Amino acid sequence: MIAEGALAVDTQRDRLGYVMGYEGPYVQLRPVAGGREWDADPARVRPATDEERLWSVRERTRALNSASSGGIL
Repeated sequence: MIAEGALAVDTQRDRLGYVMGYEGPYVQLRPVAGGREWDADPARVRPATDEERLWSVRERTRALNSASSGGIL
């Protein structure tokens, strides 16, 4: 089981997200740049690698910069 708040990869969807919790048979993940959570099969979720964590920091920064500039990149 991956800890809440940890960065993880849903290998079924090839998506990176933060573990928000566990609900029934699913792990709930939230996209790195924010947005709606999705349910994933815990057997198909793995911890993010160092490279994926670095990518997530860049993606999160990009999203925050875009939001602060009114969406102008």
